[in-house]
Amino acid sequence: MAAVRTATATWNGDLMTGSGTTTAASSGQFKNLGVSWAARTEAPGGKTSPEELLAAAHASCFCMALSAGLARAKTPPTKLEVSVSVTFDKVETGMKVTSSAIKVTGIVPGIDAATFKKAAEGAKDGCPISGALKGNVALSVEATLAK
Repeated sequence: MAAVRTATATWNGDLMTGSGTTTAASSGQFKNLGVSWAARTEAPGGKTSPEELLAAAHASCFCMALSAGLARAKTPPTKLEVSVSVTFDKVETGMKVTSSAIKVTGIVPGIDAATFKKAAEGAKDGCPISGALKGNVALSVEATLAK
């Protein structure tokens, strides 16, 4: 069963001075979020960027993958807190997303820190957004088991 989700974007003007909006067309959860080149490469200024949206997608996907893996191991998490930092940088060939760094803190009864880190590595490698980035973007995970 394939799931298709749709987002839309509109842009006005040139790259440097123009701006646009993006909308979650499938869910309607956000509408007309402002985007601009300056929000992408300088200060956000109240606007979002493709990289921030990618970070949100990676964070939520990773949470689901880690939660599923821990549950399969009979140690379901009580809580997972994840932040993802996506880096957009100039490289030899132009601008590129160069990395996606995951930080996770989890409350997981009945597990030790080494096992949690191993599960986090597995989730990093197994989540579908990581799969879409793998081979093109450096992926990393830092996992901390909370007490």
